[in-house]
Amino acid sequence: MALKIGLTGSIGTGKTTVSEIFEDFGAYVIDADKVVHKLLKRKDIKEKLSKVLGNNIFDKNGEIDKKKVADIIFKNPEKKKKIESIIHPEVRKEIKRFIEEVERKDKNAVIIAEIPLLIESKLYKDYDKVIVVYSPKEIQLERLIKKGFSKEEALARINSQMPIEEKLKYADIVIENTGSIEELKEKIKKVFEDLKKEATK
Repeated sequence: MALKIGLTGSIGTGKTTVSEIFEDFGAYVIDADKVVHKLLKRKDIKEKLSKVLGNNIFDKNGEIDKKKVADIIFKNPEKKKKIESIIHPEVRKEIKRFIEEVERKDKNAVIIAEIPLLIESKLYKDYDKVIVVYSPKEIQLERLIKKGFSKEEALARINSQMPIEEKLKYADIVIENTGSIEELKEKIKKVFEDLKKEATK
């Protein structure tokens, strides 16, 4: 029976790298951030968001400027809630559609949904298992600074999220991402083999 896995972590823990490695080993992966990216191009979603955030969230091509949206909701918890109530149900629908499609073609699939807000949005209840990708704060910080954030911005982003220690309480499997990419691949290979065994039972 196909196994549905929710994968999460905090900013700078390497969730996407972990998802990509799982995909290389044969898992079916859907990334909630990519789903959101597609949704933001939909006319109905654009209209709903501009009602909450105003028209200055669009760039010169009439597309939603994700940085502007991120800056607004980062500073305004009320608007953040409203935006999430528009986006989350749509993301859930898209992920459900993807999972059903995979289950139809592969009864023994390992399906991984990479969802940054898996715990906060209570979506973890939809999955058979939860994987949390873990890195200590100093490594998160280092990675974000390499991506071009200032130290202050990086710390603010990390501190605005649910603490990784809190997310770990929900984990069935923890993948620690603190070493080399080779070490990470080894860990994931073992986890994937175990999940595949379970899916083919």
